[in-house]
Order: sequence, then structure tokens, then C-alpha cells
Amino acid sequence: MTPDTCCVHVIDDDVSWRRSVDRLLAAAGYRVALHESAEAFLATAELDAPGCILLDMRMPGLTGLQLQQHLLERRQPIPIVFISGHGDIPSTVLAMKSGAETFLTKPVDTDVLLKTIEQAMLRSREEHDRRGQLDALRSRVDSLTPTERKVFAMVVRGTLNKRIAVELGTAERTVKWHRQHIMQKLQAGSLAELVSLAERLGLVADRDPS
Repeated sequence: MTPDTCCVHVIDDDVSWRRSVDRLLAAAGYRVALHESAEAFLATAELDAPGCILLDMRMPGLTGLQLQQHLLERRQPIPIVFISGHGDIPSTVLAMKSGAETFLTKPVDTDVLLKTIEQAMLRSREEHDRRGQLDALRSRVDSLTPTERKVFAMVVRGTLNKRIAVELGTAERTVKWHRQHIMQKLQAGSLAELVSLAERLGLVADRDPS
């Protein structure tokens, strides 16, 4: 599972290490991008496609841990594999708590490295697909009119048509008409699907007590 749309970003100030890893990963079928520093990575890397990062812990300028925190703050959840000859237990613990895939110490066994990257890529693809599905759902919700959004919000909370009509100052048959259009626009086949969609987008508040 190494489609060329996926990219392994190698960030390390050791030129010989970068070249060695580049040859290994290219032979394994991966697309590789080499970066001599965290700053160079931030200036040039494109993170829209699935991928992962092989990241040195200690580098001039931004350290590996600092780059990891920077990416977390930017909400770019790309899997990170830390690789370093200078690892220490506190740094390793902090990296793992912040979501790193794993921490490997140089020299790294080739099979272990390739297996780790394969797992990181699999997780990246799954996350990329999940985010793509959520973006598609948000796009459908954005297509609703202001009134339809109000009806949608009340329907997924379990509010009855009669009460929705009172809240909006309209007829119950109009509410039913809006519900039908909402179901069509959101491509939902049932109320359960509608609620599930809203839950995935974090749009469901407390249930209507009535």
C-alpha cells in the first residue's frame, strides 16, 4: 500500500541519513521529500495528501518536539515517527503523549522502519478519508437554507413537528415539507441517518425534553 500520492517527509539535519533513507524508501515505492530542518519543512511541505513524517528529535532551530507541537496547534494530524540517536526517556514520553506513532533509535533496523512507515501511512489514509467524508457532510449541511437549518437542528434533537411549527410560526405541513427537502439535500434515508449525520458533525445538543 504505497501509492505515489502518499509522501514520507524525512526531516533531519544529517545529510547522509537523509540520502540513505531516501534510497531505501524510494526502492520500497514511496514518494519521499527531504528536509534539512523543521523550518524548511514548514516552508515547503504540502500536507493535503496522506503521508507521514520521519522526524529527528534534535536539530538546529526548531526541535522535533517543537515541530510536533506546532503541527498540533495548526490541527494537521500527520503521523510522526521520531528517529534519533539522542533520545531520552522524558522526550520520548512527551512525544508519545502528544500523539507520535513511535520512537526509534538510530541505527534503525530496515524491516522495523518499513513496517512502522506502513502502519503510519495506513493510519494517515484512514484519517484523510474520514476528514474527506466529514467535509462532504459539512458541504451538504451548508447547502441548507437558514430555515432548513433551524428545522434540521430541532428535528435531530427530537422535537416534534407540531412544536417546530409553533417555534417557527408556521404550519405543520410546512415543517413536513422542509423535513422532506432536508432529507433529500443531506441524502439521508431515515431520521436515524439524519441524527447520525448530525452527531458526526457535532451538531446534536441535548435532546428536547418534550
